[in-house]
Amino acid sequence: MNRHSILKGIVAVGAFWSGACAPALSQTAGAAPQGRVVGLAFVGRMVADLDRSVAFYKALGFSQDSATHATWRRDTLIEHLYGVHGIKTRTARMFLVNEASGQRFVVSLCEVKGVKRRNLAGHPPWEPGATHFSLVVPDAQLLWARLRVNGMLRARSWGAQLIAPPGQTKGTIAYLTDPDGLDIELLNQRPAAPMAPGRIENPDARPGVGHAGIVVRDLDKAKAFYGDLLGGRPQTAEAAWLKGDFYDAVVGGHGNVMRVYDESFPEASAPAFRLNFALIEFQNRKSPADPYNITDIGVGYVGFEVEGLAALLKRAEAAGAEMVSDPGTLTRANGTRDVIVRDPDVGGFVELFEKPGN
Repeated sequence: MNRHSILKGIVAVGAFWSGACAPALSQTAGAAPQGRVVGLAFVGRMVADLDRSVAFYKALGFSQDSATHATWRRDTLIEHLYGVHGIKTRTARMFLVNEASGQRFVVSLCEVKGVKRRNLAGHPPWEPGATHFSLVVPDAQLLWARLRVNGMLRARSWGAQLIAPPGQTKGTIAYLTDPDGLDIELLNQRPAAPMAPGRIENPDARPGVGHAGIVVRDLDKAKAFYGDLLGGRPQTAEAAWLKGDFYDAVVGGHGNVMRVYDESFPEASAPAFRLNFALIEFQNRKSPADPYNITDIGVGYVGFEVEGLAALLKRAEAAGAEMVSDPGTLTRANGTRDVIVRDPDVGGFVELFEKPGN
């Protein structure tokens, strides 16, 4: 395998070892009246035991936002958002600072009671609809060892070890899960390298969260929703099919044939910095998407800040997105309006929210 092929393969797995992403494309003129995505804001995870999950994310290096009180409450706005009534929820907002942007990236954890919940913790990472995000740390080996010693390591990878990229000997990348089986792609910070003219920094180059992703069934259908509709900018023209021990070892599979199509979005709190959103398709894993509910344990979702929510929502529904929230939009005390939809491909949950004044 030549050096170009190795680098191309590692880009596809985690946008980890490539020099940088492709140059950003310009925004389409006049997009605002139709509604547009401001940026990728957070990822959300539905958990079985909030206290256990908070402890795990703190072990990963996240901090807990003290402004969000993790106490049980009945909230009609949350019920409206989830489209489920008679429930109580408690929530924790975990965050870490993305070194490249200097801004917090949030992982929102929510526990629900008052409704029957399926537990999806046993799903494999290639199941259609499965989600993940990347976590880049200065010393992945040290974090891995600490999780193991503390009984918190739930590794997907072969041998429960960090995997070495082709041509290298030190393990630097692997999938692990949180207590509810939701995937995290752990990446070791890559060595600094001079940037080529006209190219931007890889969002997975420095500590923080560099990308989120979802396993899709039909890449073209997913690209139409996350790219054409929501405005994700393609980072590569095509996505090659990939297979081999390296790709299998990272996620803990055997015989997988996969491709990854990266699209980038501004980070909502720092639009000059961009995050990737990976659409991952497994050629030989085409089972129908499981019809889970937003309140089920082990469900992941992604949140986008938008402008022109009503117009964007209308276009999303016309494109085949399914509404999860109750009809109409309610406004939170801070003026924010939000809804949850399911994408037209695998039914992945997407929260769209608009701050007051947009």
